[in-house]
Amino acid sequence: MFVNLTDVFTSEGKTVAVEAETELRQIEVADEVIPFTDVSPVSLTFTNIGKGRARIVGHAKVTLAMRCDRCLRPVEETLDLSFDREVFAPDISGVPQDDQEFMNGYEMDVDDFLHIEIVINLPMKVLCKPDCRGICRQCGRDLNTGTCDCDTFVPDPRMAAIKDIFNGNKEV
Repeated sequence: MFVNLTDVFTSEGKTVAVEAETELRQIEVADEVIPFTDVSPVSLTFTNIGKGRARIVGHAKVTLAMRCDRCLRPVEETLDLSFDREVFAPDISGVPQDDQEFMNGYEMDVDDFLHIEIVINLPMKVLCKPDCRGICRQCGRDLNTGTCDCDTFVPDPRMAAIKDIFNGNKEV
């Protein structure tokens, strides 16, 4: 959905409130497609804060179907997004326009804006529960459901030289 901001950019003190439905149903991040399970309408308020300048304030709530980073179980992650951003008209000189990829002339693409906000607010680590034990590195068993019989001993690499000495002196 596009929102025309011509009136906001040209009328001093002008405020426009919009509630927009988004057409986004998934996002792609690092070659991974993350589908949405729920999306609220995007509430936006545009306020003129100077010649060719507008402030965008708003919020949206998005629920994403992700996977646990440790055990790969499906997890629903809800992002409660709040926006507070300044945008500039395209004819304002001396202002970097590359930070406004969601602007197309005097129109704002709400879907592009929401996509950027979701990517910025994605959690660094998604866990199904705080104490998730993950999967076994050898057999792939989910360690949250029980333990496996794999050998988990990892020798100290600093002792490798001493181990070689003992292995070299063995009698056959």
